[in-house]
Amino acid sequence: MSKAERPSRSRAGKQATVPAGDGTGEGAGNRTGEGEGAGDRAGLGSARLAVRKTYKLYIGGAFPRSESGRSYAVASSRGDFLANASRASRKDARDAVTAARKAFGGWSGATAYNRGQVLYRVAEMLEGRRAQFVAELAEAGTRKAGEVVDAAVDRLVWYAGWSDKIAAVAGSSNPVAGPYFNISTPEPTGVVAVVAPDEPLLGLVSVIAPVIVTGNTCVVVASERAPLPSITLAEVLATSDLPGGVVNILTGSAAEIAPWLAAHMDVNALDLTGVTDEGLSVACEEAAAENLKRVFRPAVAIDWSADPGTRRLTAFLETKTVWHPTGV
Repeated sequence: MSKAERPSRSRAGKQATVPAGDGTGEGAGNRTGEGEGAGDRAGLGSARLAVRKTYKLYIGGAFPRSESGRSYAVASSRGDFLANASRASRKDARDAVTAARKAFGGWSGATAYNRGQVLYRVAEMLEGRRAQFVAELAEAGTRKAGEVVDAAVDRLVWYAGWSDKIAAVAGSSNPVAGPYFNISTPEPTGVVAVVAPDEPLLGLVSVIAPVIVTGNTCVVVASERAPLPSITLAEVLATSDLPGGVVNILTGSAAEIAPWLAAHMDVNALDLTGVTDEGLSVACEEAAAENLKRVFRPAVAIDWSADPGTRRLTAFLETKTVWHPTGV
């Protein structure tokens, strides 16, 4: 054999480490270090072992595991195992509130136009990952998943358009009996804790977008049944222009996390849209009364495909009224 025909020592060593296995070739690509297609070159077939995704929390722009180390199995609508998702704890909820409070000053201080631009960028990024969202929604049992993803993108664009208009709609110039200007203007409430509905994308987007476009920051408890689209949305947020901490997403049990958020003294408002248990709703409302949190709790079931109106935009705004003498 000539020198040109003789395999190099490094390549021969690589091939020698590949086990014969059972003919499936699973893991061969990783073991040889030659990436996709390595299984074919080693003569082990085209099948490969998929890289299972680890679904973590989204806090302060990062993706930490739950400090408790807990997770739970997520199943498809057919009962098939999909992945393990982190089960957030009370400590994770506190960390998320801290991150949301830290981000509030910069986000609320940004111009309304800038917040609208950021929301539009999120819509662009979400549409760029449309296929992944469609697949995850289909696994969760969502019918017409493609239409739902398109509706979620449109909903983000719709709220982005309201960013620099809601102040004109919600504010006013008030007539008074005296030589004064009397002007009412809306301002963001602060940190909003949101229990998201079980509709894992359109409902999730519909509760997050109005909170942040008006200058608030939020801590969101995602759907326990179908949390995967929520973490994929977190990846979209992390790779858009949204500052870390503006949106924080926790996966796990709403029954466990929501009461702690409702009682947290640094949370200014509470959205109980996703709470279906009457006892839990009442307990959260009672806890929220300790520091006079605003509480938004829809009285009827919501059709997420319908026109959302401005109700959610104004639900988490405070009105400030100023007086100024005329002729000065």
